[in-house]
Amino acid sequence: MEFLSLLDVTFFLLTALGALVGIIFGAIPGMTATMAVAVCLPLTYALGLNHGLALLLGLYVGGISGGMVPAVLLNIPGTPSSITTTFDGYPMARKGEGEKALKVCVIASVVGGLISAAVLFFFAPILADFSIKFSYIEKFLIILLALSVIASLSSNMLVGIFSGVIGIWLSLIGDYSISDGGNGKTRLMFDFMEPYLFEGFSLLPVLIGIFGISTVLLEAEKGVKSDLNDERVKIGKGGGFSFGIFHGRFTNMIRSSFIGTFVGMLPGVGGSAASVLAYTQEKNLARDSSEMGKGAPQGLIASESANNALTGGALIPLLSLGIPGDSTTAVLIGAFTLQGIQVGPLFIPENVDTWYIMMTALIFANFVMFFLMFFAIKHIAKVVMVPKHILYPIIVMMCVVGAYAINYGIMFDVWTLLIFGVLGYLVQKVGLEVAPLIIGFILGSQAEVYFVKSLESYGTFSIFFTKSPIAVVLWLLILASVVFSILMSLKNRAKQRQADIS
Repeated sequence: MEFLSLLDVTFFLLTALGALVGIIFGAIPGMTATMAVAVCLPLTYALGLNHGLALLLGLYVGGISGGMVPAVLLNIPGTPSSITTTFDGYPMARKGEGEKALKVCVIASVVGGLISAAVLFFFAPILADFSIKFSYIEKFLIILLALSVIASLSSNMLVGIFSGVIGIWLSLIGDYSISDGGNGKTRLMFDFMEPYLFEGFSLLPVLIGIFGISTVLLEAEKGVKSDLNDERVKIGKGGGFSFGIFHGRFTNMIRSSFIGTFVGMLPGVGGSAASVLAYTQEKNLARDSSEMGKGAPQGLIASESANNALTGGALIPLLSLGIPGDSTTAVLIGAFTLQGIQVGPLFIPENVDTWYIMMTALIFANFVMFFLMFFAIKHIAKVVMVPKHILYPIIVMMCVVGAYAINYGIMFDVWTLLIFGVLGYLVQKVGLEVAPLIIGFILGSQAEVYFVKSLESYGTFSIFFTKSPIAVVLWLLILASVVFSILMSLKNRAKQRQADIS
């Protein structure tokens, strides 16, 4: 247990600070856990890997949890994963049971987070050991599966595919290295761009721009004058809360936690899908489901235990396969990049101490989140009143300074930040999706390398179908994701037609 010597006071303080800042980001409408991690990412270079991961994992857990505050008090999901929390949280708050609702959410959140951490601890090393045996062919198919799952679970399959293709195209800009099977020349750019884009766009400014600047632009478009005062309700005195609320509802909490963990393992799906699925399952199975949507604690339990379980689930494909499970873990890749570490099948065996450090930070962050939110929820709830005209300039400044400092003062990284900030804004305005785009950007160059290396090794395209039983299984999973998407699309169209007729 050599990693115990790396656990100092600073480690735990940074984890606690990350959880607190994450809660604040999650509690302010428009802010997200992803944005919190992206904005604070440059700080990790000065902190080192272990302390940097402690801060980022605290931000991750706190950011996901903080979304419950505006969901309950304002009927506005603080994060996408808090959508279903509004269904029962806001009705309870309007009855003067805001504190009771928030405390139910906090307990469900910590249970979901700890269950997902346990699944991560036991499952990720097994998956990593298994994936070490993968050749270039299986690695390419794994990435193809990840991209197909993103497309199939997007709100519109074609939109998801198109967004992912844009991300892949952007990732291929730059030098086509000979070591990757290329010709050593630059591509997808004009000659005057070569001095700036010879190595392509730097990952970290891209991430900060997409998740930091674009969010500020989208929120600024709505206007800095907040009209939330008309919707705000009093938090109440928490009367009526007792742990007896959970009697007979542990099955719901455990089931929803596992649903959230499983959905988190699917690349690019996101917490909103996890919470909606868990909420729907509870509504289908519960005896008193008629109360859901009117202020029922079981709805809050399902929603919050599922969306917090996403944290551990999304880390499983990241640490075992090198594929981000959601947009926040995509940003976490930046932390490893800063320290010169590549995530993937060899990460856990080659970085055992870092693996245990991450697990410690994840578990500790969940406990910090619980104590902060359970015992100080009245004070934390006040962050929804922070004026945006004060907050956003500070965030923009942090983004610019961070992008400039990441690669030791390269001004083009600031331009990259601004370019992708505007691109992220435009992408969302025209109806495209950010998660497929950014995951396509991260995985696109890897997919190309594995594809070219496979052809170099075997010389025939048929090898992708005949190499191994694993390849056959992966093709079946890819096919299943596409078929599932088509069926869901047809089902949604049928529902729309029925709605139009009625």
